[in-house]
Amino acid sequence: MDKSLRIDLQKVPKHIAIIMDGNGRWAKGKGMSRVFGHRHALTAVRESVETAAQIGVQAITLYAFSTENWKRPKLEVDALMQLLVNSLKKELPTFQKNEVLVNAIGNIDNLPSKAQKALKEVIALTKANSKIILTLALSYGSREEIVKAIQNISKKVVKKELCIKEINEKTINNHLYTFNLPDVDLMIRTSGEHRISNFLLWQMAYAELYFTDVLWPDFRKEHFYDAIIDYQNRERRFGKTSEQITE
Repeated sequence: MDKSLRIDLQKVPKHIAIIMDGNGRWAKGKGMSRVFGHRHALTAVRESVETAAQIGVQAITLYAFSTENWKRPKLEVDALMQLLVNSLKKELPTFQKNEVLVNAIGNIDNLPSKAQKALKEVIALTKANSKIILTLALSYGSREEIVKAIQNISKKVVKKELCIKEINEKTINNHLYTFNLPDVDLMIRTSGEHRISNFLLWQMAYAELYFTDVLWPDFRKEHFYDAIIDYQNRERRFGKTSEQITE
């Protein structure tokens, strides 16, 4: 049976976050370098974004490069940055075809100038698209994001632009990189690892977590459907009891 037929289009998660893990292990299993794995991960990205757009997901956020990833060997980091530039240019027709609005979060200023330029160009060229928001988390760390939000809120308090008593969840949310996105409903992590690795800590407060042993370069549409089906079979209570949800 076609897995897409098992999807309830009325219960599709609004925002899906993905930790794309396993590129290095996939490459190592083939006797190749880690960079080889990164280069063969683009199909997984394309199929995930296209499938999400087709079933009505509003936003999808990909953990493309963390603040910690800068500690990796320079050769790998340089290759990843060049891959980012090439991929953005190559995928632009796909973004336009699927009406994908491209967004980016993180310390974008830390990226090489070529990567920044390519990113800004694609963001500008897709800003009119409205079917789905694709957010690339680049040089991103959730703790750093929260610290920056607190610093910016504190500055407003010092300038008397904001009263301490006025600070609430909405205030904090509005100072995060993701202020224009809904909270994460579903987080997918590939490769069998069971952790969230400093990714969208605030935004995933009530997210359903889905872990799969599939390595990211092998992740395809049917695996994406598996995650959605699993999500739709769960009971989301948000602190309430099952009886309250039923009522």
